[in-house]
Amino acid sequence: MPATNRAIVDKANEAFARNDVEALLALCREDFTWTMVGSEPVVGKAAVREWMAKAPPEAPRFTTDTVIVDGDFVTCIGDVTMPEDGKDVNYAYCDVWRLEGGKIAELKAFVIKTP
Repeated sequence: MPATNRAIVDKANEAFARNDVEALLALCREDFTWTMVGSEPVVGKAAVREWMAKAPPEAPRFTTDTVIVDGDFVTCIGDVTMPEDGKDVNYAYCDVWRLEGGKIAELKAFVIKTP
């Protein structure tokens, strides 16, 4: 199962890098929960769609330095650059993905602005 979970998260990250919300959501459970730590969780595919529609149209650029797979959890650590107010802003991130039955059930994202 861990290799399969890693492949699912890799596909989710590829979809996210293309700003392809529907491809990402196709990998998720209906009750998928996305928490940007420090903000309220976004629960359900419809709510994630609405939330992502408010994001800048330009896809974030990110690199993943470390991937840790442990059963139903896949953790990705790296750097991301996102457009904000016409400028690129750099962040470090740690995404903790939880899967159930071959679908993404939860994403908990820790994102910290870096110099």
